Amino acid sequence: MLQTTLLYAGSALAAFWGVMHIVKTGPVVAGFEPLSCDNRRILTMEWILEGVTLCFIAVLVTVVTWFAGARDPVAILVYRGSALLLLVMAAVSLFTGFRTSQLPYKLCPPIFATCALLFLLGSTGNAY
Repeated sequence: MLQTTLLYAGSALAAFWGVMHIVKTGPVVAGFEPLSCDNRRILTMEWILEGVTLCFIAVLVTVVTWFAGARDPVAILVYRGSALLLLVMAAVSLFTGFRTSQLPYKLCPPIFATCALLFLLGSTGNAY
């Protein structure tokens, strides 16, 4: 039960932050103006893709947990792979956006790392 709660909590946090990325794309891009048309498109693309990636991870972990259970060996691989991806995203964010003066960019690394930690803790149970 605790494993499942940790996994769903990590998924909820990832989904929330992913949706926030998508919803806030316009204001974020506007904050970088003036931009060339190409730079605006690239920034928009990257911001949306990070949000979509976070939402995908959240949905993947939720669906696997719901249908396979937290102790399924394949589910554990999904949880750990998702955690690894989130840790990579946290590291990239730590050396890029975190170094800006904007608070939302500073929140990404700890949020990604927290989601990863929740997935790792949720995957620590023994497989059948």
